[in-house]
Amino acid sequence: MGKTVNIGKIKMGGKTPFVLIAGPCVIESRELALKTAMAIKRITSKLKVPFIFKASYDKANRTSVNSFRGPGIRRGLEILKEIRETVKVPVLSDIHSVLEVDEAAKVLDILQIPAFLCRQTDLLIAAGKTKRVVNIKKGQFLAPADIKQAIKKIEHAGDKKILLTERGTSFGYNNLVTDFRSLAIMGKTGYPVVFDATHSVQQPGGLGTVSGGNSEFIPLLSRCGIAAGCDGLFMEVHPNPKKALSDGPNMLELNKLEKLLIDLKAIDKIVKR
Repeated sequence: MGKTVNIGKIKMGGKTPFVLIAGPCVIESRELALKTAMAIKRITSKLKVPFIFKASYDKANRTSVNSFRGPGIRRGLEILKEIRETVKVPVLSDIHSVLEVDEAAKVLDILQIPAFLCRQTDLLIAAGKTKRVVNIKKGQFLAPADIKQAIKKIEHAGDKKILLTERGTSFGYNNLVTDFRSLAIMGKTGYPVVFDATHSVQQPGGLGTVSGGNSEFIPLLSRCGIAAGCDGLFMEVHPNPKKALSDGPNMLELNKLEKLLIDLKAIDKIVKR
């Protein structure tokens, strides 16, 4: 049995039920972020699914220079802090540079290392020094066994509260494919493993100036991830993905979440009994 990581009152890993990490891709507004967090909290409380809210205060890796990036770190953290305190859920967001780390760690329960930055030594070490939970998203270019090197950088900083996330592997141009063996391979490290069911259906840069996606496959991949025994499920959820300012084509519509979670709970129970 692998390590258990505590995120507030939530335990992830071992034989604990899967944890849902969910929310919009980016903070579009305070109102939308708060509304979405409260709606997901109502659903997860009803179904007794542990819930962590996620949303980026800055999307630093958008396809186009003209794409919406978010409110920025200061305003974004204010909104995430409000969600943390009013909705009473842990919060997660991406960090992109060493300069962001200390400020972000004052608010975030989980510091997320974006997939493109999973080899950035200084960023990983700085995140580890905060002693916060760190979620490493495995790069689309990285073999699952190679995640060990990223882990060692955070451990070197004295932090062993680590999560590992699979988000698909580059498969030719503008496409990703998920190798579910990755979950088992990364699980051998002993740390909890999360499956990102929405970025795994993304088509990076697939629409020219923005990324595309095949959101119809989110339920399928979610069921596969839970059946493979993942400890957490990462899912971008939006009330109206067609109007989302980032990653709309690979987000789950909010009104489809409850039915999917009912199925996933049933699968998780069988796998972990």
